[in-house]
Amino acid sequence: MQPSDLRIALFSGNYNYTRDGANQALNRLVGSMLDLGAAVRVYSPTVPEPAFEPTGDLVSLPSFAIPMKGRGEYRVATGLGAAVKRDLERFAPNILHLSSPDPAAHAALRWAQDRDIPVLASVHTRFETYPRYYGLGFIEPFIERMLKRFYNRCDMLVAPSQSTIDELLAMQMHDRIGTWSRGVDRTTFSPERRDWEWRRSMGLADDDAAIVFLGRLVMEKGLDVFAETIVQLRKRQVPHKVLVIGDGPAREWFASNLPGGIFAGFKTGEALGAALASGDIFFNPSVTEAFGNVTLEAMACALPVVAAGATGSASLVHDGVTGRLVPLQGQSADVVACAEALASYCRDPALRRAHGAAGETRARDYSWAAINRAVADYYITLIAERRALQTREAIAAG
Repeated sequence: MQPSDLRIALFSGNYNYTRDGANQALNRLVGSMLDLGAAVRVYSPTVPEPAFEPTGDLVSLPSFAIPMKGRGEYRVATGLGAAVKRDLERFAPNILHLSSPDPAAHAALRWAQDRDIPVLASVHTRFETYPRYYGLGFIEPFIERMLKRFYNRCDMLVAPSQSTIDELLAMQMHDRIGTWSRGVDRTTFSPERRDWEWRRSMGLADDDAAIVFLGRLVMEKGLDVFAETIVQLRKRQVPHKVLVIGDGPAREWFASNLPGGIFAGFKTGEALGAALASGDIFFNPSVTEAFGNVTLEAMACALPVVAAGATGSASLVHDGVTGRLVPLQGQSADVVACAEALASYCRDPALRRAHGAAGETRARDYSWAAINRAVADYYITLIAERRALQTREAIAAG
C-alpha cells in the first residue's frame, strides 16, 4: 500500500477557528498527506470568521461554545449528526484519525468500529490537568478514566515526545504508542530574525536580558507560576525585562500580576519569528503540554530555555546544555528553582549564548517532512494489519 491509497478522515476539536500549537501541527500533517497523494477530509467545529484558512477539505461538526470563563472561544463538538454521517459514507475512509477526545470523536470511533475501520488517536495536550486551573481539580480522576477508556478503544496512539509516551504508558492509556514529533519552520524561527530596532521600539535596551513568554494567555499555560517567578527575581534584584508575545482571555489577569511586563500582542509568521528571536531567555512553566511547540521554536531562535520538567519539555530541553529543566513542586514548577535558573542566565550573557547556540543546533533535527511521513507509515501499517485480520477471519469462517 502506498500513501496515495490512503483515505483519511481526521477529527479535530479545533482545526482552524482559534490558532494553537495542536491545530498548526494538524494542518501541516494534512498538507503533508495531500503532498503524498492521499485523500483527506477534516471534520471539526467551525465559526464564521476562523483564525486562518484550513488546509484541505473541512466539514463542520455540530458544536457549542464552552460555557466557562476564559474558555468561551473554544467549542465542543457534540456528535456527528446525519449530514456528517452521510458525508463520511460518501468519502469512504480507510483510516480515522482522532485528535481530541470530545463527544464527536467518541461517535466517530463507534462509527469506525461498526465498519471495521482502524482508528489512530493523537495526544496533543494533557487534557486531564486542565480542571485544576479552573477550580475543578476534583474531577481529574473522572477525566483520566474517560480518557483511558477512549484511548484503549483505538488501535494505536501517537504522542509527540518520549516523556509523554512514558507518562501515557504509566497511566495505562494504551500499550501501543508511536511517536509523532513536531517540526519547526527554520525560515520563520532563526537567530537571524533578531530585530534590534523592533526590540528597542518595545522599550528593551540592547543589554537588557529579556525573559520571553510565548503562547495563548490562558491559565493552564502556567501564567501563575510565571508571574510568581518574576516576583522572586525582583525581590532578588536580578536585572531583567519581561516580553510577552501572545493574547488570550487571561491577558488582563496576567498584566495585573506582571507589572512592568511588555505585552507585544498576538503575532504570526515573520513578525512572530522576529519577536521571539529578539528575546534573550525563554521561560515555559507549563505542565499541560505534550510537546511544547513554543519551546522548540525558541530553541530554533537560539534562546536558552527554562522549562518545567514535565512531559514535552523534558524530551526537548537538555538540562545544563540547552537550558534548565525545573523540578515540579506538587502539580506545578517550583517557583524558587525557576527564579534561580532564570537568574543565572540574566546575569551571565556568555552562558545565554552558549546554551542558546546548543539549542539552535538541536532544533535542526526536527524536519516536518520526515516527521509527518512517519504518521503516513502508521496509517498504512494499521490498515495492513486490519486487512490481514479480516482475511484470517474470513478463512476461518470457511
